[in-house]
Amino acid sequence: MKEGPDIALLGSLIGDPARSNMLSALISGKALTPSELAEIANITLQTTSAHLKKMEAGGLIRQRKQGRHRYFNLADEDVAALIENMMGLAAKKGHIRTRTGPKAPELRKARVCYNHLAGEFGVQMYDSLIARGYLIENEEEVTLTDTGQEYISTLGIEVDALRNSRRPLCKSCLDWSARRSHLAGSLGTALLDYIYDKGWARRLNEVRVVEFSKRGETEFLARFPL
Repeated sequence: MKEGPDIALLGSLIGDPARSNMLSALISGKALTPSELAEIANITLQTTSAHLKKMEAGGLIRQRKQGRHRYFNLADEDVAALIENMMGLAAKKGHIRTRTGPKAPELRKARVCYNHLAGEFGVQMYDSLIARGYLIENEEEVTLTDTGQEYISTLGIEVDALRNSRRPLCKSCLDWSARRSHLAGSLGTALLDYIYDKGWARRLNEVRVVEFSKRGETEFLARFPL
């Protein structure tokens, strides 16, 4: 096929093991330096710089400079969703790396996916909003209903401000561990910020884990029941 989107280019960029490790690390939403990414990919800094140039040219990552330092993030939520979806497909097809760490169960329970809540708790929040009619899911589209907007407003979240942002208000994102959807988009980010602001959970340093306190877990399950 000589016309249309070039999925082969994206496939080649993501398919390299070193680059896939770097992209998987950046899905945490945290900006990382070339040195940090080199350590994650287990390659030299010079080789890392070459990989970063390719991914930046391909629109997968973006660079920010602060003084003499350079930091890299995923380019946007579309890239984050692509990486998370590929992780979900890999898990579904049984392509699981055997190395596990002490945080593996915690990652499955609750973690950050770029800028929103993922894991079992992320799926529960999404399912709860769907079950109560606050969100409507129609194939790939997710819509916040009028009653949903009223409910979100009771949490102190200004939905109109979210609608006016450039990002989609609601998006579904396939959860790689639960293999079901969780909520992305500006509303997903706002709800994760709400959880932090309430003191229900905190983001653990250096990892994607979102750790809920006992009280926070109780409050979360009461706020987003099934």
